Amino acid sequence: MTNDILVVGAGPVGLTTALVLAQAGHAVTVLEAGESLSAESRASTYHPPTLEMLADLGVLDALREHGIVSQAFQYRDRQDGPVAELDLGILADDTPYPFRVQCEQSKLTPILLERLRRHDGCTVEFGEPATSVTQADDRVTVTSASGRSWTANWVVGADGASSVVRKSTGAEFEGITYPERFLVVSTTEDLAAVLPGIADVNYVFDPTEWLVLLRTPEHWRILFPTDPDSPADAEVADARVQERLRGVADLGRPWELLHSSLYLVHQRVAERFRTGRVVLVGDAAHVNNPLGGMGMNSGIHDAVLTARALVALLAGEADLDALDVVLAGRRDVALSYVRTVTHDNWKQLREQDPSARAAHHAELRALAADPVAARAYLRRTSMIDSLRPLEPAGDAL
Repeated sequence: MTNDILVVGAGPVGLTTALVLAQAGHAVTVLEAGESLSAESRASTYHPPTLEMLADLGVLDALREHGIVSQAFQYRDRQDGPVAELDLGILADDTPYPFRVQCEQSKLTPILLERLRRHDGCTVEFGEPATSVTQADDRVTVTSASGRSWTANWVVGADGASSVVRKSTGAEFEGITYPERFLVVSTTEDLAAVLPGIADVNYVFDPTEWLVLLRTPEHWRILFPTDPDSPADAEVADARVQERLRGVADLGRPWELLHSSLYLVHQRVAERFRTGRVVLVGDAAHVNNPLGGMGMNSGIHDAVLTARALVALLAGEADLDALDVVLAGRRDVALSYVRTVTHDNWKQLREQDPSARAAHHAELRALAADPVAARAYLRRTSMIDSLRPLEPAGDAL
């Protein structure tokens, strides 16, 4: 079977890539390992520049129907309570969407899929995990576990951190794995009632057990670090999970749970994002810890910018060097922006030194009280600065 472009992976990044290409008139086939779209909650925060891109694709209104608009987030101390609240409304001159949307990625992917299927020549093949990718004579062939093969002019690998597409190129996936595993617990309890005054998104400092509290339309999610030496089964056991939750708030009864999962967290970036006619986007190209909500967002940015560059190349409006400039820029963002911000978030949440912790809290309070500094900081944490330069507006933390 011959196609203009093959996209491997039908997550939010792969489907966004495919939709950009389809809207430009290209026939696209998406290969997905799963038998259907993933129903996992996973990423749930959409930053302002991502909302701009989704609006350009015509899918933002549908996403907002399912999501929660959140204009502020909080930094809190586990013992002392609120430290600072940052209002994204201060970005009104920087973006038409000065807020976050909280909505699980599993609600975005069906929207993207439905829009993709409106385009002639565009299909999604479920239950077709890629097993090999080969290149010859300016064509790329992908073979799946079923034995079927597809040949295309270009292949976009959006098949996650264990990407078969990336491995086929021989590109090293350089970086680190954190000593802590992260435990994510989803609950139907109303944390706003249990912890009055919290925001929809909360980063909670503590030298022993930092937390992230996130509201989604249907539940709250709590992110905990875990002891790297503790057996995985012990960490997800109901009694242990309930013990951790009682540390957040003692309800006098067991918490109502939807699910809990434990996972390793990595900071890794592929040594190159293009090999011949194969390009990498999203987690196939780079992974980071989730503190700051930059993983899915940076992946969607990869998808849109890379797909636009491919459209220009295929239309004869740009050459291969122009595509490489875009990919080099995305790799630089992953290395010097996303990795730095998310790793700094991790270090600050778990800071052990009391004086350093107090100094950082004081900086955050001063930041929240200074509109110029707050704007600069929010441009960085909302990922606006990863896509366009910052006008002079004071120094961020």
